[in-house]
Amino acid sequence: MSAHLTDAVAAFLDEGPRFCVLATINADGMPQQSVMWYERRRDTIMMNTEISRLKAKNLQRDARASICVEEGYQYVTITGVVTLDDTRETAQADIYALARRYNPDFKEGDYAVFSDQHRVTLLLSIDKVVANHV
Repeated sequence: MSAHLTDAVAAFLDEGPRFCVLATINADGMPQQSVMWYERRRDTIMMNTEISRLKAKNLQRDARASICVEEGYQYVTITGVVTLDDTRETAQADIYALARRYNPDFKEGDYAVFSDQHRVTLLLSIDKVVANHV
């Protein structure tokens, strides 16, 4: 099940870059939140993290998640299911794509620390969308 994004919501998500807050579910059922870089890719939201981080462990156990992107009183929340891709080539390409999105002055060699990390790409399906003043 995929929700349709209006042109206004898609534009809001693509502007910026803005940060999103990713919510996952801890083993005890409590929410866990992380501020994340993201990129909308058609009908998914792409994020990336180290495989050892709590959010990645939570998503391996329970793939349900949500994000919130805000700018003052404007915000979009998206709820869906995350697919994990820890293929080295994909995860490394995606973290560098995000680095370029969030740092317009990005140069090869910047963020070299990423190359030594075991990273995973998070692909959030867009199953439910709530938008305010967007």
